[in-house]
Parts: sequence; structure tokens; C-alpha cells
Amino acid sequence: MNRATRGLVVACVCAAAVISTEAAARTLAEVQSLGAISMCAHPDALPYASKNLDAPGIQVEMGRAIAAGLGVALNTEWVVPRRRVAAVNCDMLFDSINDPGIYERPLLLSLPYQKSGLALGLSRKAQPIAHFTELKKGQKIGVMVNSVASVVLGKAGVSTSPYAFQSDMLEDLEKGELYGAAVSAASMSYHIFRNPDSGLKLVNAFDGEPDLTWEVSVGLRRSDQALLEAVNRVLAAILADGTVSRIYARYGVEHRSP
Repeated sequence: MNRATRGLVVACVCAAAVISTEAAARTLAEVQSLGAISMCAHPDALPYASKNLDAPGIQVEMGRAIAAGLGVALNTEWVVPRRRVAAVNCDMLFDSINDPGIYERPLLLSLPYQKSGLALGLSRKAQPIAHFTELKKGQKIGVMVNSVASVVLGKAGVSTSPYAFQSDMLEDLEKGELYGAAVSAASMSYHIFRNPDSGLKLVNAFDGEPDLTWEVSVGLRRSDQALLEAVNRVLAAILADGTVSRIYARYGVEHRSP
């Protein structure tokens, strides 16, 4: 995926990583001296993050697990919109696309922990498919306006309907006014999890399409190799023991190993 295309994807998916990182974060020695590591997160963006103590979100739960593995506390900086992270001194950015070439400023990337991207949400009456190329003429698919998904589906001859808000698209999908919708896999999964009677289904129909699927990592801002290696050790451990899978499952999201 080229830099311009990745930039469009980042703008369309709320889990995507922030490009600009001005404020300096901390090295491993500084984190250990402080006794805490910090992360930036959105206060109301489930399943990713939330101020809700009972359901803090995937990113916050993973932040807690990493902090515990490092033997320090977790501090959370609530940032809206997420591009404001440039003005906040946080150490970790979760769901950073695992491609250093797309970032304008230095960002150390951990080992990837999730295969992410867009998925196809299907309406109650839709026939099961495995890939978006199986969609038939006249089966209207909702897309975010000017999104990469709209371009990919358009080139494949799929009928699309543009939306400015994902919530409106999902509402029309439940009403049966759309055959399907191209949305964040995590957001679609969480919607189905919260609305089990909707009859909606999720298909990883964009697998193999490089512009619509990617792996995500923990982005470490202006940090050092020692902290990166320490975070990677913890990540490897919580991936191996099933902690990461259990965190995703609590929000109805499948953990897909990179």
C-alpha cells in the first residue's frame, strides 16, 4: 500500500494511528523511574477505548496488560480528536498500522498483535459469501464517502451508496435498505455483539486486498530501543497465553493473529 492510500485509510478508520508526534515521550529508564507508562486513547470509542470502568475497551485493557508486564502503572491521556496526540506526552498509541513508512515523524513499532482492516457487514437476508468479488449486480453496499473501500468496490463493479456517518450506514443495514456495508471489522463485530437480534453477519471479505487489510502494533512515541524490546517481550507473552484473545472476545471481536 502506498503512502497516499494508507493516509486515506487512516482517515476512515477510528482505530488507525496518528501521523504527527511532536511531544517527547519516555525511554524505558524514564518509565521505570516514574513507575508508570502512558497511552493516548479516545474517551468514547468502543470497542477501542472508553472511560467506562466496566468496559474500558480493547486498547485500554491491552495497555493495562502491558503496564502490568512491565511492572508499572498505566496512565491514560484522553484525546479528542486523536490527531491532538501531538500536544500530549503519552508513550503508547495502540492500533498503529505496522508500516513505519507511513509516519512523518519517528515512531517505533512493536511486533504486530492483530490483523485488522475493513470487513463486510451483511444484512439479515443476504446470502453468505467469502469475498467481496462474489457480490452480484444490484446488491448495494454502504461505504464511507470518498473512502478507499468505495474505490476498491467501484473498480470491482459493485453498487455502492456513500455515507458520511457509520452509524447511519449500520442503521440502514439493519433496516434492510443495504445489502451490506464496508466497515471497520472491530466496529462491525462490536455492533453485532451489542445487537445480537439484528441478524447482521460479518465476513472478512477483503482479505488479500492490501489497501483494506493491515496489521496493527503499539506505536511508541520518541522512545528508545530498550522500551521497544521490553514491550515486545510483554506482548509476546500475552499473545502466547491467550490474554490478547480474551480481551478481544470480551467485546465480541475476533482476535486474528498477524
